[in-house]
Amino acid sequence: FWYFYTDGRIEHEAKLTGILNVGVIEAGEKPKYGSEVAPQINAPIHQHFFNYRIDPFIDGQKNSVVELNTVASKPGSSSNNPRLNGFYAETTTLKTELESQRTMNLETSRGWKIINPNSKNFVGEPVAYELVPGHNTIPYLHEESSVMKRAGFIKNHLHVTKFDRDQMYASGKYPNQNKGGDTLDHWVKANRPIENEDIVVWYNMGVHHIVRPEDWPVMPTAYIGFELKPHGFFDGNPALDLPRPAKGTSCCNK
Repeated sequence: FWYFYTDGRIEHEAKLTGILNVGVIEAGEKPKYGSEVAPQINAPIHQHFFNYRIDPFIDGQKNSVVELNTVASKPGSSSNNPRLNGFYAETTTLKTELESQRTMNLETSRGWKIINPNSKNFVGEPVAYELVPGHNTIPYLHEESSVMKRAGFIKNHLHVTKFDRDQMYASGKYPNQNKGGDTLDHWVKANRPIENEDIVVWYNMGVHHIVRPEDWPVMPTAYIGFELKPHGFFDGNPALDLPRPAKGTSCCNK
């Protein structure tokens, strides 16, 4: 589901529901790799991963990705932080594909902006849209597992690549039963430059599902998503100047 808001935000929401994949267990057995959702019914703990290919065009084709990490100022006369309550955002421009393999970090409230360094807003900063992660997780899979050989890119939440018309799908064109190789985590080994280039932003989000009895027999809907939020793209709040119906007209069809 995609939502487009009057303040310029774009929100994506994935909804998960369905019937669990279950098996029978012995009476009194407590499953190690699952949850007993009903007497002698085991539902395995599992994960779902979603990959999004975002081909940005922020005021033009040449864009860059900037990472933001929030840092607390340290005590000291030079920090100008006498009340010890100051913190600020450090920004780093990702320059190459290998450098762009990034994970979320709650300790620094890590986020990413897609900017156009060639187009400035009215305060002189590059126009940008921010990728705002929502709920997420990491894979709990061994490196030698078949999943990680075919989809090792799920280890990172973010990748940035230089645009390539043949690289449309993170898991390659033919993912079923392949041995791996033609995938996003291999493409970035070319380590192409991604600063002020025609780029593609890849975002991974995952659901870690420790199953509950409430998920049986039909699971209630679970929600996961992310936002693309204007960050200096507009000169102010665009929702403050929306068109209004002409006087005497109705807002609805009769």
